[in-house]
Amino acid sequence: MWPFKKKEIAAPEPVKPPEKPVMKIKPEEVASVTAKPAREFQPYKPPKGVIPANIETAVLAMDSTDYVAMNDAYAMGMGHGNLDSFPGYPYLAAMAQKPEYRKMVGTIAEEMTRKWIKLKTVGDDDKSERVKQLVDALERYQVREKFREAAEHDGYFGGGQIYIDVLSPKNVSAWTDDAELQSKLFISDKKITKGSLKGLQVIEPVWTYPGVYNASNPLSPDFYKPTEWFVMGKTVHASRMIDFVSRQVPDLLKSSYNFRGLSLVQMAEPYVNNWLRTRDSVSDMIHSFSIPVLGTDMSQVLMGNGADELLARMELFNRCRDNRGVFAKNNVGDSEETVEFVNAPLSGLDSLQNQALEQLCVVSGEPMVKYAGITPSGLNASSDGEIRVFYDGIHAKQQIVFGPALKRVIDIIQLSEFGDIDPDIYFEFEPLYEMSAKEKADIRKVDADTDAVYITAGALSANEVREKIADDPESPYHSLDLSDDLEIEEGDLDENEETESEDDPPDKT
Repeated sequence: MWPFKKKEIAAPEPVKPPEKPVMKIKPEEVASVTAKPAREFQPYKPPKGVIPANIETAVLAMDSTDYVAMNDAYAMGMGHGNLDSFPGYPYLAAMAQKPEYRKMVGTIAEEMTRKWIKLKTVGDDDKSERVKQLVDALERYQVREKFREAAEHDGYFGGGQIYIDVLSPKNVSAWTDDAELQSKLFISDKKITKGSLKGLQVIEPVWTYPGVYNASNPLSPDFYKPTEWFVMGKTVHASRMIDFVSRQVPDLLKSSYNFRGLSLVQMAEPYVNNWLRTRDSVSDMIHSFSIPVLGTDMSQVLMGNGADELLARMELFNRCRDNRGVFAKNNVGDSEETVEFVNAPLSGLDSLQNQALEQLCVVSGEPMVKYAGITPSGLNASSDGEIRVFYDGIHAKQQIVFGPALKRVIDIIQLSEFGDIDPDIYFEFEPLYEMSAKEKADIRKVDADTDAVYITAGALSANEVREKIADDPESPYHSLDLSDDLEIEEGDLDENEETESEDDPPDKT
């Protein structure tokens, strides 16, 4: 009998625990979400053709600003948020297409020119005919429309310019005569003769670049003030251009900003971006407030393998429902696939969206009712106070930005229309706030009571009060006929006093 040896059975290998999926993120995906580099300060270079080609290099070399030191100063932590450097005119022009910026800039420009000005005179001479001709000339040259357009350029690009087109001694427009264009435009009847003004031309700042300016002596009156401008290859003396810059930048930044100012578009950009992001987020949340969650085995996907099968199943699921998308989560172990719905709360979204919209008015200082036509909510809520403050700001801006420029234009128009400048004619900006009929009636009632007290006290006569009412253009009795007024009022003569008649013969004694 053969000796058989019992076969030894090997022990079973221990069961290895399942490996946990390892997430793998591609470097390309990380790079796609990296923040964009900050916009640094750099010299401004105009479009080709603005500066004459033969002197372009020398003109650009005049900018001696130390941009490296400015950028380093900001990088050392002296600023907050994004670097507010000049974004360039193409960028600002593209931003001007958005309704948020157009409404903001357009409202200010319209309010600055809505009521416009009123010409007045001093002295006793009647100059109504000259004033009427001057008003007609202002309308003929479209001064109000030109100033409104320049105010819009100031809001979009940081500055506006108006070219004064006058005839040269050769009786042709100055822009056709290079020598005349480079000469100073004196406000004198020797330089601006009668009938020489041709019109006003608004020029966007993208087509101009400063020529000669003093950057070495801060004591000089022309320090960082260009004495000439390049306009598409032509050299124009600065006196022939009217500048509108309501938000000046420091001297260190003027070259970078093309000697313009800070645009309202650039200032409002962070607020508009916040509003647009909030608006889109609220819209997306309302559209997909119910989110389906698909629980399935995602181990292969998380390990970096293909996700074609999972995406195909999700696409099939999406085609059978009416919502935006589906969220997939990993089911651990042998759990079956599950589908659940997660509803996002919608309460409070209207408040968040309204607050983001209200922030747009912070930079421009416009009341919400002016910017968006939205009135305050509440039983006794009113925008009257905010509108009055807004009008005060607009009036101050009219005095600062429009005042000197408008005085210059009126003087040039007088020289062209009459051959001289009348110093007794001046202008005032019309008040923007209009009182209601009841408010005007209350003021007239107070004035009438005051006049009655003066008449009773003998300080004024009834005829003097009538003259005041007739001369007041705001009075409903303006141009009252005073021809029937008595030159001598009752009580001026004593009843017993004898008066000599013109028909009585003279006393021969």
